[in-house]
Amino acid sequence: MKLKKNDTVLIIAGKDKGKSGKIVKVDRENERVVVQGANMVKKTMKKKNPQDKGGIMEIEAPIHVSNVAYVTGKGEPTRIGYKFDESGNKVRYAKKTGEVI
Repeated sequence: MKLKKNDTVLIIAGKDKGKSGKIVKVDRENERVVVQGANMVKKTMKKKNPQDKGGIMEIEAPIHVSNVAYVTGKGEPTRIGYKFDESGNKVRYAKKTGEVI
């Protein structure tokens, strides 16, 4: 998986198509990411202590990696590749623009 936490992504499929946000959590085992403010679902929460509020809460649900695209600094979605720079370090780069991420 080429996406990392804090990458800005655009949702390209699903009910939130067109929205963008930062990645909050990455689940490499299931190939899913949680995007801030996207794919909101309602979940019932139980009180854990007397001061805690229970009830129905809205949380962000995971989205499959194939349904999101990395967004460059210019705001255009692109795919990510790997290459070696001049000093021999492996770096990620945007395939559309060629810039190093």
